[in-house]
Amino acid sequence: MSGYFKMNQTCEPNDSLMTTEYIYDELNTPCDKDDVRRLRAQLLPPIYSLVFIFGVVGNALVILILIKYKQLRSMTDIYLLNLAISDVLFVLSLPFWAYYAANEWVFGNVMCKLLSGVFYIGYYGGIFFIILLTVDRYLAIVHAIFAMKARTLTFGVLTSVVLWAVTILVSLPGFIFHKAQKEGFHYTCSPHYPANAEKSWKLFVILKMNILGLGIPMGIMIFCYTEILKTLFRCRNEKKKHKPVRLIFIILIVFFLFWTPYNVVYLLFAFNDKGPLNTCESSKRLDLALLLVEMISLCHCCLNPLIYAFAGEKFRKYLYSFFQKLIPSQYRCAYCPTGPADISERHSSVYTPSTTDHDISAII
Repeated sequence: MSGYFKMNQTCEPNDSLMTTEYIYDELNTPCDKDDVRRLRAQLLPPIYSLVFIFGVVGNALVILILIKYKQLRSMTDIYLLNLAISDVLFVLSLPFWAYYAANEWVFGNVMCKLLSGVFYIGYYGGIFFIILLTVDRYLAIVHAIFAMKARTLTFGVLTSVVLWAVTILVSLPGFIFHKAQKEGFHYTCSPHYPANAEKSWKLFVILKMNILGLGIPMGIMIFCYTEILKTLFRCRNEKKKHKPVRLIFIILIVFFLFWTPYNVVYLLFAFNDKGPLNTCESSKRLDLALLLVEMISLCHCCLNPLIYAFAGEKFRKYLYSFFQKLIPSQYRCAYCPTGPADISERHSSVYTPSTTDHDISAII
C-alpha cells in the first residue's frame, strides 16, 4: 500500500540536483534516490559540457555569417540571428548546471536566480523564434505577393523586440522563485513557490512549458508546413521543390523527436502524487526517464545551426569562404572559390523565376 509522499525538492528542467528522498506519511519510510543522483552526476556533466561547446561554436558561426556575409538583409536573417542568440543564452548556463549535477550549488543566490532566468529565456526564445521562422516561410511561399510587402527588415526587428519582451515575461517565474539555500547538508538552487499555493504554481509552470513549448508550436508548425507543402507541390520547378520539402520534414521530425518526450515526461511530474505514480519505484523510474529525455532535448540547440543555417547551400558556401580565409594563401586550393563573390546563381541566366520560386530559393 502506497502512502502520500512529499518531495523535499521540486524538480525543474535546470534543477540538476534531483530529489534524493521521499517521505511516506503512512509508512514513514524514505524512498532512497541516491542511485539516481549518482547517475546524474556521472552523465550530465560531460553531456552539458559537449552541448555547451558545440552550441556556442555552431551558433557563433551562424551569427558571424549572418552579420559578416549576409549582412542581415532580410526578415529571415533577423529571425535566424535571434534564434542563434537564444541558443547561445540557453547553453551559457550549462557549465554551472554541469558542476551542480556533480556537486552542491556554490555560486550564491544571485547567480541561482540569474542563471535560472537566462536558461528559461534561452529555452522559450529558441522555441518562439522557431515559430517566427515557420510563419516567415509560410508567408514567403504560400502568400508570396503579400509577403513582398510584409516581410521587411523593419518588421522583422519590431517583431523580434516584441518576442523578446514576451520571452522575458514568461521566464519571470525562473527569476522570482529560484533561490539558493541549504537543504540538509548541501546547498541547492531550486524553485521555492509560496507555501499556500505551491501545488498551483508547480502545475502552472508545467502546463506553461507544455503549452508554450510544445502544444502551440506543434499546431502552428503543422498548419504552416501543410500549407507550404501544398504550395510546393504546385510549383512548376521540380528541382526547387525537392530541397524545401526535404528541409521541412527534417525541421518537423527533429523538433518533435527532441521535445515531445521531454514535455510528456515533465507533464507526468504534475501527477506524480496520484494513482500508480504514487510509489517510490514509479518515482525513481520517472526521474530516470526525465534524465534520459533531458539529455536528448538539450542537443536540439546544437542542431538548430545545422537545420536552419548550414543546411542551406548559400550558408555552406559562406562558411567555406570563411574557413578558406583562415588558411594561409600558399595552402589554399587554387581552383576553389575564395569569397561570396564567387557564389554563382546558375539558374539566373536560364529562366526568370516566379515570385514563389524566388522566395523558396531565398530561404534555402
